[in-house]
Amino acid sequence: MSINMTEAFSYVRQNRLVTNKKEVAPTMKAIDIKKEVVAEITDKLQRSASAIVVDYRGLKVEEVTELRKQFREAGIEYKVYKNTLTRLAAKNAGMEELVKELVGPNAIAFGYDDPVAPARIADKFAKEHKNLEIRVGVVEGAFYNAEKIKALADIPSREVLIAKLLGSLKAPVSNFAYLIKAIADKKEAEGV
Repeated sequence: MSINMTEAFSYVRQNRLVTNKKEVAPTMKAIDIKKEVVAEITDKLQRSASAIVVDYRGLKVEEVTELRKQFREAGIEYKVYKNTLTRLAAKNAGMEELVKELVGPNAIAFGYDDPVAPARIADKFAKEHKNLEIRVGVVEGAFYNAEKIKALADIPSREVLIAKLLGSLKAPVSNFAYLIKAIADKKEAEGV
């Protein structure tokens, strides 16, 4: 039995779906796949401490790879999604402010532990690579524009803030100890 090419392509179209160069099970429809992606994005938006949206237009492949590496090393998830699916997910997550800002090529950095880390890494990378533009973000449920995200990025890390606090608490105690020692040395020199 011989099959011509037209019949073969017709069979393929009828019996399986091909999206993003991946074959999907014959029973799975495109709408089901999109629903899964929307549910995934919604979950990430709700679970993350911060989500920073950046415009990566103009970055070279090597630069994007370096940015992904920096995010990955910090435990931050960096993904590119279709804007229409991200808009639906933002609505589902109750982040309406984010919806109108999702235009053009965007990527999202999801930070789960440190809410400032995605902003800090994106801001540092944007200073070194002018083609990366910080657009907007949601940090602990609050909407931030690009200026607020850049200001947030300038806040020192939690560890640095704790070290500064401990240093400032230690300084008065140290000064008091030096004062007591100076008084004791002075009295000893006077022979008392």
